[in-house]
Amino acid sequence: MSLIAVPAAAQQPVSPATAAVPAAADDRDELRRTLAVERLELDRQQRALDEQRARIDRLEARLSGRADTGTQVAQTALPPGGVPLPASPPPAPPPAGNQVQTVGEAPSDQRQVQVAVLSEQGGIITKAGRATVEVNFEYARADRNQVVFRGVQIPEAVLIGVFDINQSRQDVLTVGTVGRLGLTSRLEINGRLPFVYRSDKSVLAPVANPSEPNAGQLDRPVSGANIGDIDFGLRYQFTDGNNGAPYLIAGVQAVAPTGTDPFRVSRDALGNALKGATGAGFWAVTPNLTAILPSDPAVLFATLGYTYNFARDINRQIGATFIERVAPGSQPSASAGIAIALNPRTSISFGYAQTWALGTKTRVRALNQTTQELGDSVTALSRDLQIGRLLFGVSYRTSPTTTLNWNVEVGATDDAADVRTTLRIPFTFNAY
Repeated sequence: MSLIAVPAAAQQPVSPATAAVPAAADDRDELRRTLAVERLELDRQQRALDEQRARIDRLEARLSGRADTGTQVAQTALPPGGVPLPASPPPAPPPAGNQVQTVGEAPSDQRQVQVAVLSEQGGIITKAGRATVEVNFEYARADRNQVVFRGVQIPEAVLIGVFDINQSRQDVLTVGTVGRLGLTSRLEINGRLPFVYRSDKSVLAPVANPSEPNAGQLDRPVSGANIGDIDFGLRYQFTDGNNGAPYLIAGVQAVAPTGTDPFRVSRDALGNALKGATGAGFWAVTPNLTAILPSDPAVLFATLGYTYNFARDINRQIGATFIERVAPGSQPSASAGIAIALNPRTSISFGYAQTWALGTKTRVRALNQTTQELGDSVTALSRDLQIGRLLFGVSYRTSPTTTLNWNVEVGATDDAADVRTTLRIPFTFNAY
């Protein structure tokens, strides 16, 4: 029998704890691999969800008529006076097989905030094939208190004559319908049909007897309701606002004298109107140029305009005067302001507007009350009017197609109306 020598180390028994060490190490490695695989799968699913969410946002933006690029923003159908903030460029698609999750990207509606500027400043051209129908409600109030002296003034402020206190109040309520249609991506047409209710109250109090302050007081309240002057026009957008440049929009607006003619309303023997006029009685045309500069989260805007009023023959006797011809003065105007987005739905606007109404030329002939003969023609020129207004507006987007716009104008000069406030509700839809 042969004997085999066994090493002493081999002869020692193996403990269970010692045998379990390799097995535990293998389990941890397997768990790490499983965790890594699960994390990769979770990341893949998260990227898929993000991509799906981005596709849904883009589809919703296309459905609502909004755009994703700077060029398309210029063609977006906006509420009247609305202008978009510069949209963020769409993110570049990740390389195939190595997608990267986008972190902190703003929702689509936040990237395409629309900031509504003030009502008369205009906005970006309506997108081709889209139309906007707007209903607006406007109220204006003007108070005038004047002391008129009729007599002779001697140097050193000595007055000999009669003073008259003239007080007038005018309230005008207008309900209008406005339509806009985008013919191309750069050209739109528009029109407005107003219905006007006007109430004028004037008091003429000759101050002749201090003991009877109301002696000779004349109260002349008149009112009228009818269609106002229709206006219509077109606008063309020259630039798309690329590379930080402003949007430039040129337009021309015409006014037709469809309202109640102030020279044709019924009057008493003294020439006082017995009915309120709802129109100006003259054709007018206004070329204008608007610049809009988006600067996230605000929009700067400015407008220059020039209104030319066409003269017309009146040939009517009013009181003791025969009016032959009236030529209203032209009206250069300018305005500027800023609109600020408070959130994706709400924005506010501030601005100032100034209109310089040049004097009106009137050719008249005096009527001799005794012989009823007309005297020689005399041309009178009225004084210029400086009409300055402080502007304020609030806009709230209730849906992708509807926005509520409330604007307020406060007179900053004596010739301006005291206050004018307007509520506008536009509805946008595809026309064709």
